[in-house]
Amino acid sequence: QVQLVESGGGLVQAGGSLRLSCAASGRTFSSYAMGWFRQAPGKERDFVAAIRWSGNTYYAHSVKGRFTISRDNAKNTVYLQMNSLKPEDTAVYYCAANGAYLSSNYYLPNEYHYWGQGTQVTVSS
Repeated sequence: QVQLVESGGGLVQAGGSLRLSCAASGRTFSSYAMGWFRQAPGKERDFVAAIRWSGNTYYAHSVKGRFTISRDNAKNTVYLQMNSLKPEDTAVYYCAANGAYLSSNYYLPNEYHYWGQGTQVTVSS
């Protein structure tokens, strides 16, 4: 069983930055693919970014060039650095882990086996 705990959310003005962290339990973290998703009220859970164990990264078009996903395997932690934030980035952000093999459908929530509880990000205009 893997437990994921997100932190770093909050309220920020448009154009500002936040860094989300996701701490994972388990001794095999380095082998997991990790992802970030977000869900705004009344909307579906959308893909934001993913990173494989190899370090390969993937981004949603809406965040590419503004957000950066990274991982520190020594700390069992994955990060999401969010710059140039916009009001439309407002959502609950979820960390997710794939404990097996992440296919080319890395953007689908059902590719991930474990989820955190989420952290709220609010961007004011």
